[in-house]
Amino acid sequence: MTTFTRSVRILSLSVFLAFQGSAAVYAASESLATDTADGQFETLYSQEWQWRKNYYSVDENSDTHAAPSALPDVSQATQEKRLSRWQSVLRELNTIDTSTLSQENQTNYAVYRNQIENLIMEQEYRTWEKPLLGDTAFWSDLTYLARETFHSEQDYVNYIAWLNDMPRYFDQQIANMKMGLARKFTLPAISLAGRERSVESVVDAAGEDNVYFQPFTKFPAKIPAPRQQALRAQAQKAISEAVIPAHKKLLSFLVEEYIPGAQPSIAAYDLPDGKAYYRAQAKKYTTLDLTPEEIHQIGLDEVAKIRDRMHDVMAEVNFDGDLAAFLHFLRTDPQFYVDTPQALLDRAAWTAKEFDAVASDFFGHLPRARFAIIPVPDDIAPFYTAGRGGPGVYLVNTYDLPSRPLYSLPALTLHESAPGHAFQMPLSLENDGIPDFRRESYISAYGEGWALYTEKLGEEMGIYHTPYEIFGMLSYQMWRAARLVVDTGIHAKSWSREQAQQFMKDNTALSVHEITTEVDRYIAWPGQALSYYLGQMAMESNRARAESALGEKFDIRHFHDTVLQLGSVPLSVLEQRIDRFIEEGGVSPYQ
Repeated sequence: MTTFTRSVRILSLSVFLAFQGSAAVYAASESLATDTADGQFETLYSQEWQWRKNYYSVDENSDTHAAPSALPDVSQATQEKRLSRWQSVLRELNTIDTSTLSQENQTNYAVYRNQIENLIMEQEYRTWEKPLLGDTAFWSDLTYLARETFHSEQDYVNYIAWLNDMPRYFDQQIANMKMGLARKFTLPAISLAGRERSVESVVDAAGEDNVYFQPFTKFPAKIPAPRQQALRAQAQKAISEAVIPAHKKLLSFLVEEYIPGAQPSIAAYDLPDGKAYYRAQAKKYTTLDLTPEEIHQIGLDEVAKIRDRMHDVMAEVNFDGDLAAFLHFLRTDPQFYVDTPQALLDRAAWTAKEFDAVASDFFGHLPRARFAIIPVPDDIAPFYTAGRGGPGVYLVNTYDLPSRPLYSLPALTLHESAPGHAFQMPLSLENDGIPDFRRESYISAYGEGWALYTEKLGEEMGIYHTPYEIFGMLSYQMWRAARLVVDTGIHAKSWSREQAQQFMKDNTALSVHEITTEVDRYIAWPGQALSYYLGQMAMESNRARAESALGEKFDIRHFHDTVLQLGSVPLSVLEQRIDRFIEEGGVSPYQ
Protein backbone atom coordinates (compact mmCIF):
# COMPACT_ATOMS: atom_id res chain seq x y z
CA MET A 1 0.00 0.00 0.00
CA THR A 2 0.40 2.33 -0.97
CA THR A 3 3.32 5.88 -1.04
CA PHE A 4 4.87 9.36 -1.20
CA THR A 5 3.34 10.38 -4.49
CA ARG A 6 0.60 9.16 -6.76
CA SER A 7 -0.35 11.41 -9.63
CA VAL A 8 -3.19 13.81 -9.02
CA ARG A 9 -3.00 15.90 -12.18
CA ILE A 10 -6.12 18.03 -12.39
CA LEU A 11 -7.23 19.33 -15.78
CA SER A 12 -8.94 22.68 -15.47
CA LEU A 13 -12.23 23.24 -17.25
CA SER A 14 -10.59 25.75 -19.57
CA VAL A 15 -7.94 23.24 -20.63
CA PHE A 16 -10.62 20.63 -21.13
CA LEU A 17 -12.64 22.92 -23.38
CA ALA A 18 -9.56 24.10 -25.24
CA PHE A 19 -8.72 20.51 -26.01
CA GLN A 20 -12.19 19.96 -27.44
CA GLY A 21 -12.37 23.29 -29.28
CA SER A 22 -14.74 26.18 -28.75
CA ALA A 23 -17.67 25.90 -26.35
CA ALA A 24 -20.15 25.60 -29.20
CA VAL A 25 -18.13 22.92 -30.99
CA TYR A 26 -17.67 21.08 -27.70
CA ALA A 27 -21.42 21.05 -27.01
CA ALA A 28 -22.14 19.74 -30.50
CA SER A 29 -19.44 17.11 -30.21
CA GLU A 30 -20.75 16.00 -26.83
CA SER A 31 -24.25 15.67 -28.25
CA LEU A 32 -23.01 13.46 -31.05
CA ALA A 33 -20.73 11.47 -28.76
CA THR A 34 -23.47 10.54 -26.33
CA ASP A 35 -25.53 8.99 -29.13
CA THR A 36 -23.42 5.86 -28.66
CA ALA A 37 -22.86 3.75 -25.55
CA ASP A 38 -19.13 4.53 -25.73
CA GLY A 39 -19.83 8.25 -25.99
CA GLN A 40 -22.34 8.19 -23.13
CA PHE A 41 -19.91 6.33 -20.91
CA GLU A 42 -16.88 8.46 -21.77
CA THR A 43 -18.79 11.70 -21.16
CA LEU A 44 -20.06 10.36 -17.85
CA TYR A 45 -16.70 9.30 -16.45
CA SER A 46 -14.84 12.35 -17.81
CA GLN A 47 -17.19 14.80 -16.13
CA GLU A 48 -17.39 12.90 -12.86
CA TRP A 49 -13.63 12.36 -12.66
CA GLN A 50 -12.93 16.05 -13.17
CA TRP A 51 -15.49 16.87 -10.47
CA ARG A 52 -14.04 14.25 -8.13
CA LYS A 53 -10.49 15.54 -8.47
CA ASN A 54 -11.51 18.88 -7.01
CA TYR A 55 -12.15 17.14 -3.67
CA TYR A 56 -8.75 15.51 -3.37
CA SER A 57 -6.44 16.50 -0.54
CA VAL A 58 -2.68 16.50 -0.59
CA ASP A 59 -1.40 13.43 1.21
CA GLU A 60 1.16 10.66 0.84
CA ASN A 61 -0.57 9.52 -2.37
CA SER A 62 -0.54 12.88 -4.11
CA ASP A 63 1.51 14.16 -6.98
CA THR A 64 2.55 17.67 -6.06
CA HIS A 65 4.09 18.89 -9.31
CA ALA A 66 2.26 22.14 -8.57
CA ALA A 67 1.44 23.27 -5.06
CA PRO A 68 -2.28 23.63 -4.27
CA SER A 69 -3.62 26.87 -2.85
CA ALA A 70 -6.39 25.42 -0.67
CA LEU A 71 -7.38 22.30 1.20
CA PRO A 72 -10.56 20.43 0.24
CA ASP A 73 -14.03 21.00 1.63
CA VAL A 74 -14.80 17.96 3.80
CA SER A 75 -17.90 19.33 5.54
CA GLN A 76 -20.99 17.22 6.15
CA ALA A 77 -22.90 19.15 3.47
CA THR A 78 -20.20 18.38 0.92
CA GLN A 79 -20.13 14.71 1.94
CA GLU A 80 -23.86 14.49 1.30
CA LYS A 81 -23.42 16.12 -2.11
CA ARG A 82 -20.75 13.56 -2.95
CA LEU A 83 -23.08 10.69 -2.09
CA SER A 84 -25.88 12.15 -4.19
CA ARG A 85 -23.57 12.69 -7.16
CA TRP A 86 -22.17 9.16 -7.09
CA GLN A 87 -25.60 7.61 -6.68
CA SER A 88 -26.68 9.55 -9.76
CA VAL A 89 -23.63 8.31 -11.66
CA LEU A 90 -24.43 4.72 -10.73
CA ARG A 91 -27.99 5.10 -11.98
CA GLU A 92 -26.66 6.35 -15.30
CA LEU A 93 -24.14 3.50 -15.47
CA ASN A 94 -27.06 1.11 -15.12
CA THR A 95 -28.61 2.52 -18.31
CA ILE A 96 -25.56 1.72 -20.47
CA ASP A 97 -25.71 -1.43 -22.60
CA THR A 98 -22.23 -2.77 -21.85
CA SER A 99 -22.43 -5.34 -24.66
CA THR A 100 -22.22 -2.48 -27.18
CA LEU A 101 -19.13 -0.89 -25.62
CA SER A 102 -15.74 -1.26 -27.28
CA GLN A 103 -13.43 -3.88 -25.81
CA GLU A 104 -11.37 -1.20 -24.11
CA ASN A 105 -14.42 0.53 -22.68
CA GLN A 106 -15.79 -2.74 -21.35
CA THR A 107 -12.63 -2.91 -19.23
CA ASN A 108 -12.94 0.78 -18.35
CA TYR A 109 -16.57 0.25 -17.36
CA ALA A 110 -15.73 -2.64 -15.03
CA VAL A 111 -12.99 -0.61 -13.31
CA TYR A 112 -15.04 2.58 -13.13
CA ARG A 113 -18.16 0.89 -11.79
CA ASN A 114 -16.07 -0.73 -9.06
CA GLN A 115 -14.75 2.71 -8.12
CA ILE A 116 -18.19 4.30 -7.98
CA GLU A 117 -19.69 1.46 -5.94
CA ASN A 118 -16.86 1.75 -3.42
CA LEU A 119 -17.20 5.53 -3.22
CA ILE A 120 -20.91 5.16 -2.50
CA MET A 121 -20.20 2.51 0.10
CA GLU A 122 -17.72 4.77 1.91
CA GLN A 123 -20.23 7.62 1.96
CA GLU A 124 -23.10 5.42 3.14
CA TYR A 125 -20.99 4.16 6.05
CA ARG A 126 -19.83 7.75 6.69
CA THR A 127 -16.18 6.74 6.83
CA TRP A 128 -15.29 10.43 6.54
CA GLU A 129 -16.15 10.65 10.23
CA LYS A 130 -12.99 8.61 10.88
CA PRO A 131 -10.24 10.42 8.90
CA LEU A 132 -7.32 8.42 10.28
CA LEU A 133 -6.06 4.87 9.92
CA GLY A 134 -3.35 2.70 11.43
CA ASP A 135 -0.32 4.83 10.58
CA THR A 136 -1.78 7.78 8.70
CA ALA A 137 -4.10 10.62 9.60
CA PHE A 138 -5.50 13.66 7.86
CA TRP A 139 -3.06 15.95 9.68
CA SER A 140 0.11 13.88 9.22
CA ASP A 141 -0.75 13.27 5.55
CA LEU A 142 -0.35 17.00 4.95
CA THR A 143 3.33 17.01 5.88
CA TYR A 144 4.14 15.29 2.61
CA LEU A 145 3.58 18.52 0.72
CA ALA A 146 6.06 20.24 3.02
CA ARG A 147 8.73 17.78 1.91
CA GLU A 148 8.27 18.47 -1.78
CA THR A 149 10.53 20.61 -3.94
CA PHE A 150 8.78 23.62 -5.46
CA HIS A 151 9.85 24.99 -8.81
CA SER A 152 8.15 28.36 -9.23
CA GLU A 153 7.28 31.46 -7.23
CA GLN A 154 3.61 30.63 -7.71
CA ASP A 155 4.16 27.32 -5.94
CA TYR A 156 5.34 29.18 -2.84
CA VAL A 157 2.48 31.66 -3.04
CA ASN A 158 -0.02 28.79 -3.36
CA TYR A 159 1.60 26.90 -0.52
CA ILE A 160 1.32 29.89 1.84
CA ALA A 161 -2.38 30.19 0.99
CA TRP A 162 -2.68 26.45 1.63
CA LEU A 163 -1.07 26.86 5.06
CA ASN A 164 -3.50 29.66 5.89
CA ASP A 165 -6.42 27.37 5.00
CA MET A 166 -5.53 24.83 7.69
CA PRO A 167 -7.78 26.22 10.47
CA ARG A 168 -10.90 25.91 8.30
CA TYR A 169 -9.92 22.42 7.15
CA PHE A 170 -9.03 21.20 10.65
CA ASP A 171 -12.31 22.59 12.03
CA GLN A 172 -14.27 20.58 9.45
CA GLN A 173 -12.33 17.41 10.23
CA ILE A 174 -12.83 17.87 13.97
CA ALA A 175 -16.57 18.39 13.42
CA ASN A 176 -16.68 15.17 11.41
CA MET A 177 -14.75 13.28 14.08
CA LYS A 178 -17.16 14.54 16.74
CA MET A 179 -20.05 13.01 14.81
CA GLY A 180 -18.17 9.73 14.63
CA LEU A 181 -17.37 9.94 18.32
CA ALA A 182 -21.05 10.46 19.18
CA ARG A 183 -21.98 7.16 17.51
CA LYS A 184 -18.81 5.27 18.57
CA PHE A 185 -17.50 5.17 15.01
CA THR A 186 -13.86 5.82 15.87
CA LEU A 187 -10.57 4.03 15.79
CA PRO A 188 -10.26 1.61 18.71
CA ALA A 189 -8.77 3.28 21.77
CA ILE A 190 -5.67 1.09 21.61
CA SER A 191 -4.95 2.38 18.08
CA LEU A 192 -4.88 5.96 19.32
CA ALA A 193 -2.16 5.52 21.92
CA GLY A 194 0.57 8.04 21.15
CA ARG A 195 -1.14 9.43 18.07
CA GLU A 196 -1.09 12.92 19.52
CA ARG A 197 2.72 13.01 19.26
CA SER A 198 2.69 13.81 15.55
CA VAL A 199 0.44 16.80 16.33
CA GLU A 200 2.68 17.90 19.19
CA SER A 201 5.71 17.84 16.88
CA VAL A 202 4.09 20.62 14.83
CA VAL A 203 2.84 22.58 17.85
CA ASP A 204 6.24 22.55 19.54
CA ALA A 205 8.25 23.66 16.51
CA ALA A 206 8.22 27.39 15.94
CA GLY A 207 9.32 29.28 12.85
CA GLU A 208 12.06 27.69 10.79
CA ASP A 209 12.06 24.54 12.92
CA ASN A 210 8.52 23.69 11.87
CA VAL A 211 8.18 20.97 9.23
CA TYR A 212 5.92 23.23 7.18
CA PHE A 213 8.73 25.75 6.78
CA GLN A 214 10.90 23.19 4.99
CA PRO A 215 10.12 24.34 1.40
CA PHE A 216 11.50 27.78 2.30
CA THR A 217 14.96 26.44 3.13
CA LYS A 218 15.69 26.23 -0.59
CA PHE A 219 14.53 28.26 -3.56
CA PRO A 220 15.06 28.07 -7.30
CA ALA A 221 17.81 30.51 -8.34
CA LYS A 222 15.37 32.33 -10.61
CA ILE A 223 13.51 33.78 -7.58
CA PRO A 224 15.31 37.00 -6.49
CA ALA A 225 16.73 37.11 -2.96
CA PRO A 226 14.44 39.93 -1.75
CA ARG A 227 11.41 37.96 -2.92
CA GLN A 228 12.71 34.85 -1.16
CA GLN A 229 13.01 36.83 2.06
CA ALA A 230 9.45 38.13 1.72
CA LEU A 231 8.09 34.64 1.11
CA ARG A 232 9.91 33.30 4.17
CA ALA A 233 8.36 36.02 6.31
CA GLN A 234 4.88 35.21 4.97
CA ALA A 235 5.46 31.52 5.66
CA GLN A 236 6.52 32.16 9.25
CA LYS A 237 3.42 34.29 9.76
CA ALA A 238 1.17 31.55 8.33
CA ILE A 239 2.80 28.93 10.53
CA SER A 240 2.45 30.99 13.71
CA GLU A 241 -1.06 32.32 13.02
CA ALA A 242 -2.71 29.39 11.16
CA VAL A 243 -0.75 26.14 11.24
CA ILE A 244 0.19 26.00 14.92
CA PRO A 245 -3.21 27.24 16.21
CA ALA A 246 -4.98 24.63 14.05
CA HIS A 247 -2.77 21.90 15.47
CA LYS A 248 -3.21 23.18 19.03
CA LYS A 249 -6.98 22.96 18.66
CA LEU A 250 -6.69 19.45 17.22
CA LEU A 251 -4.34 18.40 20.02
CA SER A 252 -6.80 19.55 22.69
CA PHE A 253 -9.62 17.71 20.99
CA LEU A 254 -7.63 14.49 20.68
CA VAL A 255 -6.35 14.51 24.25
CA GLU A 256 -9.48 15.77 26.00
CA GLU A 257 -12.30 14.23 23.97
CA TYR A 258 -11.46 11.87 21.14
CA ILE A 259 -8.93 9.50 22.65
CA PRO A 260 -10.73 9.19 26.03
CA GLY A 261 -14.05 8.56 24.29
CA ALA A 262 -12.82 6.18 21.59
CA GLN A 263 -14.34 2.78 20.85
CA PRO A 264 -13.05 0.28 23.47
CA SER A 265 -13.51 -2.77 21.22
CA ILE A 266 -10.93 -3.63 18.56
CA ALA A 267 -13.46 -5.44 16.33
CA ALA A 268 -15.09 -3.88 13.28
CA TYR A 269 -18.10 -6.07 14.06
CA ASP A 270 -18.66 -3.87 17.14
CA LEU A 271 -18.87 -0.64 15.13
CA PRO A 272 -22.28 0.66 14.02
CA ASP A 273 -23.70 -1.88 11.53
CA GLY A 274 -20.34 -3.55 12.01
CA LYS A 275 -20.88 -6.89 10.27
CA ALA A 276 -22.05 -5.27 7.04
CA TYR A 277 -19.34 -2.61 7.34
CA TYR A 278 -16.55 -5.18 7.64
CA ARG A 279 -17.89 -7.25 4.74
CA ALA A 280 -18.03 -4.10 2.63
CA GLN A 281 -14.46 -3.14 3.55
CA ALA A 282 -13.21 -6.64 2.78
CA LYS A 283 -14.86 -6.56 -0.64
CA LYS A 284 -13.51 -3.09 -1.35
CA TYR A 285 -9.91 -4.10 -0.69
CA THR A 286 -9.96 -7.62 -2.15
CA THR A 287 -12.50 -7.00 -4.98
CA LEU A 288 -13.77 -10.49 -4.12
CA ASP A 289 -17.10 -11.51 -2.63
CA LEU A 290 -15.79 -13.84 0.08
CA THR A 291 -17.13 -14.23 3.61
CA PRO A 292 -14.83 -13.62 6.59
CA GLU A 293 -15.10 -17.33 7.37
CA GLU A 294 -13.93 -18.28 3.87
CA ILE A 295 -11.02 -15.87 4.04
CA HIS A 296 -10.04 -17.11 7.50
CA GLN A 297 -9.87 -20.71 6.24
CA ILE A 298 -7.85 -19.76 3.15
CA GLY A 299 -5.39 -18.13 5.51
CA LEU A 300 -5.09 -21.18 7.73
CA ASP A 301 -4.50 -23.42 4.69
CA GLU A 302 -1.80 -21.15 3.26
CA VAL A 303 -0.08 -20.77 6.62
CA ALA A 304 0.25 -24.56 6.80
CA LYS A 305 1.79 -24.72 3.29
CA ILE A 306 4.34 -22.01 3.99
CA ARG A 307 5.25 -23.52 7.34
CA ASP A 308 6.27 -26.75 5.54
CA ARG A 309 8.74 -24.85 3.37
CA MET A 310 10.07 -22.98 6.38
CA HIS A 311 11.01 -26.31 7.92
CA ASP A 312 12.89 -27.17 4.71
CA VAL A 313 15.03 -24.05 5.13
CA MET A 314 15.67 -24.87 8.78
CA ALA A 315 16.92 -28.28 7.69
CA GLU A 316 19.15 -26.66 5.03
CA VAL A 317 20.96 -24.56 7.65
CA ASN A 318 21.12 -27.54 10.05
CA PHE A 319 19.20 -25.79 12.78
CA ASP A 320 18.62 -28.05 15.77
CA GLY A 321 15.29 -26.96 17.22
CA ASP A 322 11.68 -26.22 16.45
CA LEU A 323 10.22 -23.25 14.53
CA ALA A 324 9.74 -21.20 17.67
CA ALA A 325 13.43 -21.62 18.57
CA PHE A 326 14.48 -20.72 15.03
CA LEU A 327 12.35 -17.58 15.08
CA HIS A 328 13.91 -16.60 18.42
CA PHE A 329 17.38 -17.12 16.90
CA LEU A 330 16.51 -14.90 13.94
CA ARG A 331 15.08 -12.15 16.15
CA THR A 332 18.07 -12.03 18.50
CA ASP A 333 21.27 -12.97 16.64
CA PRO A 334 23.40 -9.86 15.95
CA GLN A 335 24.51 -11.14 12.53
CA PHE A 336 21.09 -10.21 11.15
CA TYR A 337 21.07 -6.56 12.25
CA VAL A 338 22.96 -3.33 11.56
CA ASP A 339 24.03 -0.63 13.99
CA THR A 340 23.28 2.55 12.05
CA PRO A 341 20.35 3.87 10.00
CA GLN A 342 22.67 4.54 7.06
CA ALA A 343 23.78 0.91 7.01
CA LEU A 344 20.17 -0.19 6.64
CA LEU A 345 19.59 2.33 3.85
CA ASP A 346 22.75 1.16 2.10
CA ARG A 347 21.65 -2.46 2.13
CA ALA A 348 18.25 -1.50 0.74
CA ALA A 349 19.94 0.45 -2.04
CA TRP A 350 22.18 -2.52 -2.88
CA THR A 351 19.18 -4.81 -3.34
CA ALA A 352 17.45 -2.22 -5.52
CA LYS A 353 20.49 -2.09 -7.80
CA GLU A 354 20.62 -5.88 -7.95
CA PHE A 355 17.14 -5.81 -9.47
CA ASP A 356 18.33 -3.29 -12.08
CA ALA A 357 20.83 -5.87 -13.29
CA VAL A 358 18.11 -8.40 -14.19
CA ALA A 359 15.14 -6.14 -14.93
CA SER A 360 15.27 -6.60 -18.71
CA ASP A 361 15.16 -10.38 -18.31
CA PHE A 362 11.75 -10.21 -16.65
CA PHE A 363 10.17 -7.05 -18.06
CA GLY A 364 9.97 -5.80 -21.61
CA HIS A 365 8.68 -2.33 -20.73
CA LEU A 366 10.31 -0.34 -17.94
CA PRO A 367 9.10 2.89 -16.29
CA ARG A 368 10.86 6.16 -17.07
CA ALA A 369 10.56 7.32 -13.45
CA ARG A 370 13.29 6.75 -10.87
CA PHE A 371 12.94 6.60 -7.09
CA ALA A 372 14.80 7.77 -4.00
CA ILE A 373 15.50 5.72 -0.89
CA ILE A 374 14.93 7.76 2.28
CA PRO A 375 14.20 7.09 5.96
CA VAL A 376 10.68 7.31 7.35
CA PRO A 377 10.26 10.74 9.04
CA ASP A 378 11.01 10.67 12.77
CA ASP A 379 7.59 11.93 13.87
CA ILE A 380 5.74 8.92 12.43
CA ALA A 381 8.45 6.24 12.45
CA PRO A 382 7.58 4.67 15.84
CA PHE A 383 4.19 3.45 14.64
CA TYR A 384 4.92 3.29 10.90
CA THR A 385 5.32 0.09 8.93
CA ALA A 386 8.78 -1.28 7.98
CA GLY A 387 8.73 0.41 4.60
CA ARG A 388 6.49 1.95 2.01
CA GLY A 389 7.02 2.79 -1.63
CA GLY A 390 5.46 4.41 -4.64
CA PRO A 391 6.25 6.79 -7.49
CA GLY A 392 9.51 8.50 -6.72
CA VAL A 393 10.29 7.03 -3.31
CA TYR A 394 11.05 3.98 -1.20
CA LEU A 395 10.67 4.81 2.49
CA VAL A 396 12.74 2.62 4.83
CA ASN A 397 11.97 2.67 8.55
CA THR A 398 15.26 3.08 10.42
CA TYR A 399 13.59 3.48 13.82
CA ASP A 400 14.46 0.76 16.38
CA LEU A 401 17.15 -1.01 14.34
CA PRO A 402 17.00 -4.22 16.40
CA SER A 403 13.55 -4.72 14.85
CA ARG A 404 14.80 -4.34 11.23
CA PRO A 405 16.35 -7.70 10.24
CA LEU A 406 18.56 -7.89 7.17
CA TYR A 407 17.15 -11.25 6.13
CA SER A 408 13.79 -9.59 5.44
CA LEU A 409 15.19 -6.52 3.70
CA PRO A 410 15.49 -7.98 0.16
CA ALA A 411 11.81 -9.01 0.16
CA LEU A 412 10.77 -5.65 1.60
CA THR A 413 12.81 -3.82 -1.03
CA LEU A 414 11.37 -5.78 -3.95
CA HIS A 415 7.86 -5.15 -2.63
CA GLU A 416 8.18 -1.43 -1.96
CA SER A 417 10.63 -0.29 -4.64
CA ALA A 418 11.21 -2.21 -7.88
CA PRO A 419 9.61 -4.22 -9.34
CA GLY A 420 6.94 -3.52 -6.71
CA HIS A 421 5.20 -0.24 -5.90
CA ALA A 422 7.87 2.22 -7.11
CA PHE A 423 7.88 0.34 -10.44
CA GLN A 424 4.22 -0.57 -10.99
CA MET A 425 2.70 2.78 -10.03
CA PRO A 426 4.88 4.86 -12.38
CA LEU A 427 4.08 2.47 -15.22
CA SER A 428 0.42 3.16 -14.60
CA LEU A 429 0.96 6.92 -14.42
CA GLU A 430 2.98 6.87 -17.64
CA ASN A 431 0.34 4.86 -19.51
CA ASP A 432 -1.47 7.31 -21.79
CA GLY A 433 -3.56 4.50 -23.21
CA ILE A 434 -5.91 4.32 -20.22
CA PRO A 435 -8.21 7.03 -18.78
CA ASP A 436 -7.09 9.20 -15.88
CA PHE A 437 -9.52 7.52 -13.48
CA ARG A 438 -7.56 4.29 -14.03
CA ARG A 439 -4.10 5.78 -14.34
CA GLU A 440 -4.36 7.77 -11.13
CA SER A 441 -6.23 5.29 -8.94
CA TYR A 442 -5.13 2.36 -6.83
CA ILE A 443 -6.87 -0.94 -6.10
CA SER A 444 -5.29 -2.69 -3.16
CA ALA A 445 -5.85 -6.28 -4.31
CA TYR A 446 -4.08 -5.53 -7.57
CA GLY A 447 -1.31 -3.24 -6.31
CA GLU A 448 -0.50 -5.13 -3.13
CA GLY A 449 -1.04 -8.47 -4.85
CA TRP A 450 1.50 -7.46 -7.48
CA ALA A 451 4.03 -6.24 -4.91
CA LEU A 452 3.74 -9.45 -2.91
CA TYR A 453 4.07 -11.49 -6.11
CA THR A 454 7.36 -9.70 -6.81
CA GLU A 455 8.73 -10.87 -3.48
CA LYS A 456 8.44 -14.48 -4.63
CA LEU A 457 9.68 -13.46 -8.08
CA GLY A 458 12.88 -12.43 -6.34
CA GLU A 459 13.76 -16.10 -6.01
CA GLU A 460 13.62 -16.54 -9.79
CA MET A 461 15.57 -13.31 -10.27
CA GLY A 462 18.40 -14.48 -7.99
CA ILE A 463 17.97 -11.68 -5.44
CA TYR A 464 18.10 -13.96 -2.39
CA HIS A 465 21.65 -15.13 -1.68
CA THR A 466 21.36 -17.09 1.57
CA PRO A 467 18.87 -19.54 3.04
CA TYR A 468 18.15 -16.90 5.69
CA GLU A 469 17.06 -14.42 3.02
CA ILE A 470 14.86 -17.13 1.49
CA PHE A 471 13.41 -17.62 4.96
CA GLY A 472 12.91 -13.87 5.21
CA MET A 473 10.91 -13.99 1.99
CA LEU A 474 8.91 -16.94 3.32
CA SER A 475 8.33 -15.08 6.55
CA TYR A 476 6.93 -12.17 4.56
CA GLN A 477 4.73 -14.60 2.65
CA MET A 478 3.66 -16.09 5.97
CA TRP A 479 3.07 -12.59 7.31
CA ARG A 480 0.56 -11.87 4.55
CA ALA A 481 -1.09 -15.30 4.75
CA ALA A 482 -1.33 -14.87 8.52
CA ARG A 483 -3.04 -11.54 7.93
CA LEU A 484 -5.99 -13.40 6.43
CA VAL A 485 -6.32 -15.26 9.71
CA VAL A 486 -5.56 -12.33 12.01
CA ASP A 487 -7.66 -9.64 10.30
CA THR A 488 -10.75 -11.83 10.18
CA GLY A 489 -9.96 -13.15 13.65
CA ILE A 490 -9.88 -9.64 15.11
CA HIS A 491 -12.84 -8.16 13.28
CA ALA A 492 -15.19 -11.13 12.87
CA LYS A 493 -14.17 -13.78 15.42
CA SER A 494 -13.64 -11.83 18.64
CA TRP A 495 -9.88 -12.36 18.79
CA SER A 496 -8.02 -10.28 21.35
CA ARG A 497 -5.05 -8.10 20.44
CA GLU A 498 -2.80 -10.49 22.35
CA GLN A 499 -4.21 -13.51 20.52
CA ALA A 500 -3.51 -11.85 17.17
CA GLN A 501 0.03 -10.93 18.24
CA GLN A 502 0.72 -14.46 19.42
CA PHE A 503 -0.42 -15.96 16.12
CA MET A 504 2.03 -13.68 14.30
CA LYS A 505 4.85 -14.50 16.75
CA ASP A 506 4.25 -18.22 16.30
CA ASN A 507 4.27 -18.13 12.52
CA THR A 508 6.48 -15.27 11.26
CA ALA A 509 10.04 -14.06 11.76
CA LEU A 510 8.89 -10.48 12.24
CA SER A 511 10.34 -8.70 15.25
CA VAL A 512 8.13 -8.15 18.27
CA HIS A 513 8.05 -4.41 17.51
CA GLU A 514 6.93 -5.05 13.93
CA ILE A 515 4.28 -7.50 15.06
CA THR A 516 2.93 -4.95 17.52
CA THR A 517 2.72 -2.15 14.95
CA GLU A 518 1.31 -4.47 12.27
CA VAL A 519 -1.43 -5.95 14.45
CA ASP A 520 -2.37 -2.46 15.57
CA ARG A 521 -2.55 -1.47 11.92
CA TYR A 522 -5.00 -4.30 11.17
CA ILE A 523 -7.08 -3.27 14.17
CA ALA A 524 -7.27 0.31 12.89
CA TRP A 525 -7.76 -0.51 9.20
CA PRO A 526 -10.34 -3.30 8.83
CA GLY A 527 -10.09 -5.38 5.67
CA GLN A 528 -7.11 -3.72 3.99
CA ALA A 529 -4.66 -6.43 5.07
CA LEU A 530 -6.76 -9.06 3.29
CA SER A 531 -5.89 -7.68 -0.13
CA TYR A 532 -2.21 -8.70 -0.25
CA TYR A 533 -2.22 -12.46 -0.22
CA LEU A 534 -5.51 -12.88 -2.06
CA GLY A 535 -4.15 -10.54 -4.73
CA GLN A 536 -0.92 -12.51 -4.98
CA MET A 537 -2.84 -15.76 -5.30
CA ALA A 538 -4.70 -14.25 -8.26
CA MET A 539 -1.41 -13.17 -9.89
CA GLU A 540 0.05 -16.63 -9.47
CA SER A 541 -3.04 -18.50 -10.67
CA ASN A 542 -3.27 -16.31 -13.78
CA ARG A 543 0.40 -16.87 -14.56
CA ALA A 544 -0.01 -20.62 -14.10
CA ARG A 545 -2.97 -20.61 -16.50
CA ALA A 546 -1.02 -18.68 -19.11
CA GLU A 547 2.06 -20.90 -18.78
CA SER A 548 -0.04 -24.04 -19.11
CA ALA A 549 -2.04 -22.78 -22.10
CA LEU A 550 0.82 -21.20 -24.03
CA GLY A 551 3.59 -23.71 -23.38
CA GLU A 552 6.74 -22.69 -25.27
CA LYS A 553 5.04 -19.48 -26.44
CA PHE A 554 4.91 -18.18 -22.89
CA ASP A 555 7.31 -15.28 -22.33
CA ILE A 556 7.54 -14.02 -18.75
CA ARG A 557 8.30 -10.50 -19.99
CA HIS A 558 5.12 -10.41 -22.07
CA PHE A 559 3.05 -11.71 -19.18
CA HIS A 560 4.40 -9.10 -16.78
CA ASP A 561 3.95 -6.33 -19.34
CA THR A 562 0.34 -7.39 -19.85
CA VAL A 563 -0.41 -7.36 -16.14
CA LEU A 564 1.25 -3.99 -15.56
CA GLN A 565 -0.19 -2.32 -18.66
CA LEU A 566 -3.64 -2.60 -17.08
CA GLY A 567 -2.92 0.02 -14.44
CA SER A 568 -4.83 -1.01 -11.31
CA VAL A 569 -7.91 -3.16 -11.78
CA PRO A 570 -10.26 -5.53 -9.91
CA LEU A 571 -9.07 -9.13 -9.93
CA SER A 572 -11.93 -10.19 -12.21
CA VAL A 573 -10.69 -7.71 -14.84
CA LEU A 574 -7.16 -9.09 -14.52
CA GLU A 575 -8.49 -12.60 -15.13
CA GLN A 576 -10.39 -11.48 -18.23
CA ARG A 577 -7.29 -9.77 -19.62
CA ILE A 578 -5.17 -12.89 -19.15
CA ASP A 579 -7.87 -14.88 -20.96
CA ARG A 580 -7.35 -12.52 -23.91
CA PHE A 581 -3.55 -12.72 -23.52
CA ILE A 582 -3.84 -16.48 -23.96
CA GLU A 583 -6.22 -16.19 -26.91
CA GLU A 584 -3.82 -13.77 -28.63
CA GLY A 585 -0.91 -16.18 -28.27
CA GLY A 586 0.93 -14.50 -25.42
CA VAL A 587 2.06 -11.40 -27.32
CA SER A 588 3.22 -8.28 -25.52
CA PRO A 589 0.68 -5.43 -25.30
CA TYR A 590 3.46 -3.16 -26.58
CA GLN A 591 3.93 -5.05 -29.85
